[in-house]
Amino acid sequence: MRWIESGDVRLALVEEGDPARPTVLLLHGYPDTHRVWDEVAERLRDRFHVVRYDVRGAGSSGAPADHRHYDLDHLVSDLSAVLDDIGKPAVHLVGHDWGSLQGWDAVTRPGVRERVASFTSLGGPGLDQTAEFLRHGSLGDVAAQRARSWYIGAFQLPVLPELAWRTFVPAMLERTMRLGDGVEPRPGHPAATLAADAANGLWLYRCNRAGRRRRRDPRVDVPVQLIEATRDSFVTPELLASLTRWASRCWHRRIVAGHWAHRSRPDVVARMIAEFAAHVDGGEAGGSLRRSRVAPGRGAFGDRLVVVTGAGSGIGRATARAFAAHGAEVVCADIDAAAAARTADGIAKDLAGTAHAVRVDVADAAAMEAFAEDVRSRYGVPDVVVNNAGVIVAGPFLDHSIDDWRRTLDVNLWGVVHGCRLFAAQMTERGEGGHLVNIASMAAFAPTAVLPAYSAAKSAVKTLSECLRAELAAEGIGVSAICPGFVSTAIARNADYVGPDLRELAETGAELRGYPPERVAAHILRAVHRNQAVVPVNTEAKLGYALSHVFPGAMRGVARLSAAARNL
Repeated sequence: MRWIESGDVRLALVEEGDPARPTVLLLHGYPDTHRVWDEVAERLRDRFHVVRYDVRGAGSSGAPADHRHYDLDHLVSDLSAVLDDIGKPAVHLVGHDWGSLQGWDAVTRPGVRERVASFTSLGGPGLDQTAEFLRHGSLGDVAAQRARSWYIGAFQLPVLPELAWRTFVPAMLERTMRLGDGVEPRPGHPAATLAADAANGLWLYRCNRAGRRRRRDPRVDVPVQLIEATRDSFVTPELLASLTRWASRCWHRRIVAGHWAHRSRPDVVARMIAEFAAHVDGGEAGGSLRRSRVAPGRGAFGDRLVVVTGAGSGIGRATARAFAAHGAEVVCADIDAAAAARTADGIAKDLAGTAHAVRVDVADAAAMEAFAEDVRSRYGVPDVVVNNAGVIVAGPFLDHSIDDWRRTLDVNLWGVVHGCRLFAAQMTERGEGGHLVNIASMAAFAPTAVLPAYSAAKSAVKTLSECLRAELAAEGIGVSAICPGFVSTAIARNADYVGPDLRELAETGAELRGYPPERVAAHILRAVHRNQAVVPVNTEAKLGYALSHVFPGAMRGVARLSAAARNL
């Protein structure tokens, strides 16, 4: 630590790592000190020159004698003094909370913005950008943000906020960290100087409120990485999304964490900072960073990587095309390499989309291990995985051989298990959430005498999906079980039939039903968008799902009818 002078205060500055490397400058928020960045700095210092400092009135830095000197003009002057001390043409600026607010303001100012190579914002919208949101946002979005910002009004009161910070609020803050973010207090956070820091920092809110500061042009030309902590209780997603319109070069990324994401998920935050800084300095963007680039007209899934198994035909092919049509980059996987290639080529030619064809047997555990690792190394961790590959063996239970059962379960159940296990692990490690879609069937809740192995596998898929949904919710990973009824695909034609020959009946029934796989794909996209748990698709599936809950005996009666019809 060393001290530098900035006007009427002395700032405590800390630096780590080789000064010859690119510099990352970390700005802390309220009521923190530079120590809140300890874990992230530890992970960056081997690759970067890492600089932190306590803002005026916090930690070891001095406090101004005049409370009016907590305004942004003085805060940005402090930042300029730090930049002068670093002595480099440009640094990579990173801010959290009030540090991010300072950053947004600084990168709009001539004389400062030229010295910032990139800006990463975490949990702190700029005041000028927020003012535009409050003026032009929808009534509901503005009301939601104002409700989360209730404390700003409370901080304007005289005496009472200072008294609260010197009595009961520090204990409340620690409980909020534990319960809301899963963060345990440690030496340096909260700092030993918390009560004084918080009391001093109240003037950040009082000096910079609307009406007491000059509005600035909210547009930013510096490359901006916006990291959205999806569980931040102080900022709404709508406000954060509105910030992207003001940055001409913006990357919007998400992390499944609360307000202190740099404490709860330091590996993820450090990785994002490092990836962005390296890319701005001329390095190639990885798949996740590349897809997070904000661009108009990219579609609802324009920043997603989607993996679809069984993508060579039917529901899988329609789903791959639907995601691609909405902007996603799609990995089309199928045991039939030629079919997967046709789907990928069709996406490129018909939709001008990005798709990759891969051959994989979902029943082969080793092949799926290699497939998952190949996807991660070549394209990145997927945001959505659709476990769709499936086969049918139809006929009476007593006519099913052990091989029939093994093949049905290996593909329809173990294929889903492999896909969920491998890709959920990747999503959890990445920390940015994701979604697993498992294609079950109406057969999962509508028993029939002609599909014992298939129904058993699909029932297991539905139950597995609901178990995983409960387990993975904490990681921000959604899980949906899609349960179609009769769909016009080739699965009936490609099925294996044992016992009585039901092929013609099955093919005719699917053809007469006339329900195209594209409509199933629409339900899948909606399920991901809305994070739906169980989605019965088409009329017969919805009716069966309702009856299975309300009149299960009726469903068993239908199963007996199917046994009788089988012998006709």
